Amino acid sequence: MPTFEQFKLPDAGEGLTEAEIVQWHVAVGDEVTVNQTIVEIETAKSLVELPSPYTGVVAELLVAEGDTVEVGVPIIVVDTDPSGATSAGGPAAEPAAGEASGSGAVLVGYGVAEQASARRPRRGSAVAAAPSGPTAEPAPPVVAPAAPVAVPAAAAPVRPAPSGPIRALVSAATAGRTVLAKPPVRKLARDLGVELASVPATGPGGIITREDVLAYSARSEPRTLATYAGDDSPWLNDAGTGSSVTPDGRQTRVPVKSVRKRTAEAMVQSAFTAPHVTEFHTVDVTKTMKLVAKLREDREFKDVRVTPLLITARALLLAVRRHPDINASWDEAAQEIVYKHYVNLGIAAATPRGLVVPNIKDAHRLDLKGLAQGLSDLTATARAGRTTPADMSDGTITITNVGVFGIDTGTPILNPGEAAILAFGAIREQPWVHKGKIKKRWVTQLALSFDHRLVDGALGAYVLSDVAKILEDPAQALVWG
Repeated sequence: MPTFEQFKLPDAGEGLTEAEIVQWHVAVGDEVTVNQTIVEIETAKSLVELPSPYTGVVAELLVAEGDTVEVGVPIIVVDTDPSGATSAGGPAAEPAAGEASGSGAVLVGYGVAEQASARRPRRGSAVAAAPSGPTAEPAPPVVAPAAPVAVPAAAAPVRPAPSGPIRALVSAATAGRTVLAKPPVRKLARDLGVELASVPATGPGGIITREDVLAYSARSEPRTLATYAGDDSPWLNDAGTGSSVTPDGRQTRVPVKSVRKRTAEAMVQSAFTAPHVTEFHTVDVTKTMKLVAKLREDREFKDVRVTPLLITARALLLAVRRHPDINASWDEAAQEIVYKHYVNLGIAAATPRGLVVPNIKDAHRLDLKGLAQGLSDLTATARAGRTTPADMSDGTITITNVGVFGIDTGTPILNPGEAAILAFGAIREQPWVHKGKIKKRWVTQLALSFDHRLVDGALGAYVLSDVAKILEDPAQALVWG
């Protein structure tokens, strides 16, 4: 007789308590195998694809797309023995090999979570139930999973579920993806200022089409607010965000959730717990710009993108090595300063889902080409919305590249758990006194914010000065490197 197994929503990382069901990749009656992607969820930090811990046939989807589910709540029922080959098992499933009795499901890389008991529907969305689940009625505060629905015995036989730990799959986008596009499409993207790596592909074989580029460009265009009573019209009315327009049409209200909610909480915590100090430095980076141009023509760097940010990242890593005290964090609970013997270099990235700060693990061990590849992979993954919680954990120091928006400088807020963040401003041609004469030079501004509890003004100045010296003359890196 059929053997039903429930898969409970796992903790996708760092103690997250809930996630939203974004998209099911399977339906009732579909065959699934171990490690096959079955659902895409959105946590407070990222989009994550969850794999199936079982081989069998989908008996029921217990949660609809758009629902927010607490960790530990069952989300899918899989019949692991649809042909009735074994006699054990019934609708009440026993804990499986990858599941501890009395606790949430276990996925290697995602962790263990306690059993939760409720799911919260997305505000403003009318969600239809799965074909074999409960009827579509307003969800009460606590919803018990519906009884599993048996799949006809005629279903094709499947392989028995293998034993051993279940490994979580992360989207291939996290490792970067090959951008497929024809030359005219690439030219169109360049003309529109669109980064092809961030465009979802709908063409055959994953190729990006002209329509894909135009659609992405249209979504990226700035939208204007209504100004006059006779002109009122909603500028944001997207059911995908859970937004709602007020009856008079003059306001759009969007729930604060996911990445933006997490960012807001982290920034408020950082701003009101760590005393921020910011120091500034204006730098002649003409030699850095010449080095970037030379590296772009170098055969060793033909497969990676070289930008001034790469040289800045390298300069910061060297400055940290010379002044390791800045690579630290404040442990309030233990009343200790924690000095890190490694550098996980964070790069702040603006994405459609909000600000994320993934980091390059052990960046201090990478050569210049390895650092360039790390930056490219990190950027492509963030723009695709596939940054995982692991990518953003355990950062030690961060760079925010405000220059890509044409901004000269700013006073960045520390990433929680770090002691310093460097703002890298726009690079512009400006009059500059060089060797006693006024010449046209490439100039930028740097700003270093730091936690004054563990970094004093002198240490911050030394670090900022070292970064500036390397950007002024990259050859200095050979002396210090």
